[in-house]
Amino acid sequence: MTSKQRSNLRSIASTLEPVCQLGKVSVGEDDGIFSETFLSSVNDALEARELIKITVLKNAAFTAKEIGDDLAREVNAECVATIGHKIILYRYSHKKGVKHIEF
Repeated sequence: MTSKQRSNLRSIASTLEPVCQLGKVSVGEDDGIFSETFLSSVNDALEARELIKITVLKNAAFTAKEIGDDLAREVNAECVATIGHKIILYRYSHKKGVKHIEF
């Protein structure tokens, strides 16, 4: 992904509301493994929207920067940016009826 594409996705994401929250329950404190229900909800949101924003709660064991790339790898997505307590993820959706993001 080019820096221009990232910039475009960041500007689109600035108006989005977070679709889910990442906290202590979503991430194991010892091994850093994401819960299956959290990964399922992130996958569903990516299929429906392509671009999503996730909030990392203050009680989480990790910061957004520490966990953004790992989460993206788990759901086969691109980590566009981590800003403060927010993670922005993008993945092209193959679902019919989804309005695709133009680059």
